[in-house]
Amino acid sequence: MWDSGKMYSPVPKLSVPPLEGGMNFPLLSDCCESTEGAADPGEEAVQSVPFQSKYIHIFPLYQDYCLQAVKDDLHRLNKDFLSELLRPQCLSGLHCRLISPSQSEAASPPLQPAEVTLSPRQTPPHPKVTCAMWRDLEEVKASDLLSSLSTREIRLQESMFELIGSEASYLKSLGVVVNHFYASEVLKKTVSQLEHHILFSNIGRVMAASENFLMDLEIRLGESVLISQVGDIVLQHCPAFWSLYVPYVTNMMYQETLISQLQQQNKEFLFAVKKLESDAVCQRQSLKSFLVLPFQRITRLKLLLETIIKLTDQDSEPASNLRRATEAINEILTHCDKRIQKMKQIEELVCLELLLDYENIKSVPLVVGGRFLMHQGPVRQLIVEGTNDFRTSFINIYLHLFNDLLIISSKKEQRFRVLDHAEFPTHVQVQDLKTEVLALPPESFLLHLSRSQTRQPTAMILAPHTKSDQEVWMKVLSSKRGGDQDC
Repeated sequence: MWDSGKMYSPVPKLSVPPLEGGMNFPLLSDCCESTEGAADPGEEAVQSVPFQSKYIHIFPLYQDYCLQAVKDDLHRLNKDFLSELLRPQCLSGLHCRLISPSQSEAASPPLQPAEVTLSPRQTPPHPKVTCAMWRDLEEVKASDLLSSLSTREIRLQESMFELIGSEASYLKSLGVVVNHFYASEVLKKTVSQLEHHILFSNIGRVMAASENFLMDLEIRLGESVLISQVGDIVLQHCPAFWSLYVPYVTNMMYQETLISQLQQQNKEFLFAVKKLESDAVCQRQSLKSFLVLPFQRITRLKLLLETIIKLTDQDSEPASNLRRATEAINEILTHCDKRIQKMKQIEELVCLELLLDYENIKSVPLVVGGRFLMHQGPVRQLIVEGTNDFRTSFINIYLHLFNDLLIISSKKEQRFRVLDHAEFPTHVQVQDLKTEVLALPPESFLLHLSRSQTRQPTAMILAPHTKSDQEVWMKVLSSKRGGDQDC
């Protein structure tokens, strides 16, 4: 819907007044916590966790792990989850492994899920990704557990260890983005403090949360090589995940837009990023592929938990904890989606407000908490001229219907000259007309404003361009509650 290259304007987007009803910009509030010369809260959080993972060195970067995991699990993933996992945002971190080196150097449109094929022929020369398994651990081999456990029990242990191993892989990649990209003084000098914050958001805190989570998982494995359960640990960390992943994922729409803008207009930034990406620590992965990691991880975490549940005794306490943990992770994903939609709605209001010209009409602030655009489009208005010899004609007008406001304007190119506006639905009513008797187009209906900005009742005959348009307008304008949405 939005052309990110044309629509990006960081200051207007981030300086929207605080919205009513407690709706705040997590990005703006986070940014205000950092002042010039002050240490980022994320840095302090990372330093406060003196933890060295026992398994991080035996796992690849999360981008490689995730690609290999998708390949290994492809046969048992259902279609709905594939469409969720292989979103364009996720693919930005994977597609460089799925196309030839010559193709990856050329500019190409983003891959869509339908276009993704995981053929080995498309993978560029690269060392085979190998992820350690539970059965390969020295402790497991020494315990002789493999001979006494059933196949299902072994699969359960493998699935729980995959949660540990994948978190180690994830933390390994987070270490690169925090210590290599975020901490780069050269990169910081190419952007403003605000732009740097938009790029990396609260990634330092996300890394600290991952360290804490992995530490607890490894402690559990250290207590017994036969892992008892992991659902309780996930539940314990879900409050932290909620407070960190929701703002990070919400910020991604700004993050992605800013990167595209900087790559096109800031040569110093582009050069600095390319140089950082060429370092061996990145293993040919791009900055974008590192920044999308939290979204990939919280999405993948749900699948890992669902796999563990299937192998767990359904009447046991571990299964109960796993179900609660899965529900908690799903709530985070759902809330992320709601926040993204809310931010898009606010973005829409901000952009539209810049296109409205009120001239002699009393202006109305468009960006108000809880307001969102329900429907918009052109219609024709019947105009009657003359006193004795009536002449009728139609003029083109444009309607913007919000959940609490109707704006009537005339459109010229990409701008709108506001003609009238009224509170919706309190002062807006619609009525069917006997179009044949009145010799009107069959799509015509009466729009009545009991009170508009002129403080006088207003009535007008409108004719949408098609019958389906007329039905839509009649339905939305007849709404009693203005299409309430969950915030």
